[in-house]
Amino acid sequence: MFALFLFDLLGMKNREFINKIEINPIIAAVKNDEGLATALTEDVEIIFVLYGDICTIPGIVKKIKQAGKVAMVHVDLITGLNNSKDVCLDFIKNNTEADGIITTKSNLIAHAKELELNTVLRYFILDSMALQNIEKQAKSPGVKPDIIEFLPGIVLPKMIKRINKVSRVPIIAGGLIADKEDVMNALDAGALAISTTNEMVWGL
Repeated sequence: MFALFLFDLLGMKNREFINKIEINPIIAAVKNDEGLATALTEDVEIIFVLYGDICTIPGIVKKIKQAGKVAMVHVDLITGLNNSKDVCLDFIKNNTEADGIITTKSNLIAHAKELELNTVLRYFILDSMALQNIEKQAKSPGVKPDIIEFLPGIVLPKMIKRINKVSRVPIIAGGLIADKEDVMNALDAGALAISTTNEMVWGL
C-alpha cells in the first residue's frame, strides 16, 4: 500500500515538473556566475546549472531557489561529484535545495528517482549509435528519466520526430540554439522545450 502511495507521489511530482517545463519552454543553462546572475533577472523559470564544485554548488542552488526558480544540477559537470556513483546524488539531495539532476549516465536515474529528484538524461546526437541508445533506453524495463535532453539542439526537425517516435519520454533540445527561428523549429518539430546558454534567447 505504501509503495502504491509513493508511486502516486512520484508520478505527481513528475507531472508537475513536466508541466512546468511545458509552460516555460525556454530554459536558461548557466556555466558561470555571470550567466547565473543574468538568468536570475530574466523571465525564465527553470535553470540548468552546468558549473560549480562540491563546495560552491549549495550556494549556487540557493540563489536560484531564493529567486523562485527551478534548479536542475548537471552532476557530471560538478567537480567532486562527477564520479558516476549514487553518493553524488545523495550529496545533492542532502546538501542542496536542487529540484533535480541532469546526467549523461543512465545508471544514476534509478537512485535519483528514489531520492525524489527530477531527472534529465542527456544524449549527444553525434551518429546513428546515439539514436540506437535512446531507443534501447526507451525499451528498457528499468526506471526512465522524466525528460531526455539531446545535443545539439539544432538537429533536423525529422530527427526530433524520430526521437519522439522511439521514446515516450518528453524531449528537450539543447545546445547551439541561437535565435527565435531555432527555438520555433525545435518546438514545432515536437521538442517540449529548449535549453541554451545564449542569453539573447532567454528573453524571447
